[in-house]
Amino acid sequence: MATKVILDFEKPLYELQAKLEEMRQCLRSSARDQTQPQTEALNRDIEAFELKIDTLRRSIYKNLTRWQKVQLARHPERPYTLDYIYMMTKDFAELAGDRHFSDDKAIVGGFARLEERSSGFSQSVMMIGHQKGRDTKSNLYRNFGMAQPEGYRKALRLMKLAEKFRKPVITLIDTPGAFPGIEAEERGQAEAIARNLFEMAKLTVPVICVIIGEGASGGAIGIGVGDRILMAENSWYSVISPESCSSILWRSWNYKEQAAEALQLTAPDLLEQGIIDRIIPEPIGGAHTDPDAMAATLKSMLVEELKELLTKDSALLVHDRIEKFSSMGVWKEEV
Repeated sequence: MATKVILDFEKPLYELQAKLEEMRQCLRSSARDQTQPQTEALNRDIEAFELKIDTLRRSIYKNLTRWQKVQLARHPERPYTLDYIYMMTKDFAELAGDRHFSDDKAIVGGFARLEERSSGFSQSVMMIGHQKGRDTKSNLYRNFGMAQPEGYRKALRLMKLAEKFRKPVITLIDTPGAFPGIEAEERGQAEAIARNLFEMAKLTVPVICVIIGEGASGGAIGIGVGDRILMAENSWYSVISPESCSSILWRSWNYKEQAAEALQLTAPDLLEQGIIDRIIPEPIGGAHTDPDAMAATLKSMLVEELKELLTKDSALLVHDRIEKFSSMGVWKEEV
């Protein structure tokens, strides 16, 4: 049985939950020996303890620091791309290979059907995203979610296929960055990412990009140019990770918390800056505490965005997308 991952700031909460379980066990084991008033008193104590835990849980997760959100975004139990695809869509048909070098397992993609019964919405879409592993073996297979040039070329091939058949593209971003190995550079890592930026800007079908976990550097933006940019509440999106930023500025990883604050890499930060369009609320405690609810929320938002984007003319989609990204980072100096 896998050991449950508990982050440092979650430990007080889990300590209280352990005490609550002891109280419940005590109630069950001594139920026959206690009088009704004693049992009722213990039940009241348990209810008060449950309320205390719930209050603490809400307090912790509603007041997370930027670094704590980075930790949640990296939680190994968090849902990944394939999890979302299977929870949100039907008839997923995975497509492989870049038709040049190989099939990069760090990026997955294929056609799927996105349906919403309540509204009668049904649309075939191209799903593409970074895929991490759950353990050492699967992480090695997926290269820890770090795509190589053939991964970005595969993603572009699938986008072009979607464009050919007039199907919207949905990308799910969750990567610590593009693979930095010398072999990736030899095969044109920078060119592959740059080509994706150029081609995604010109796609004549709706494109929605979703940051579901980590969104680091060119590895993220390589499949991150879209008409709408959505971001999970406890995810991060930045040109550099807090650890790497700390290493550059302070020559040490010990200042990663300060780096995270300075980078302003959380969803509220980026919404305020106009980098993203919407925040996807997560269950209290993070997406991994209730993946089904998280997937349902994301699916609802995707359907809502697609309904609007599908009414737009192709030329208008391209124009608005280019304008959207061209306006980022613009500032005026007042004399």
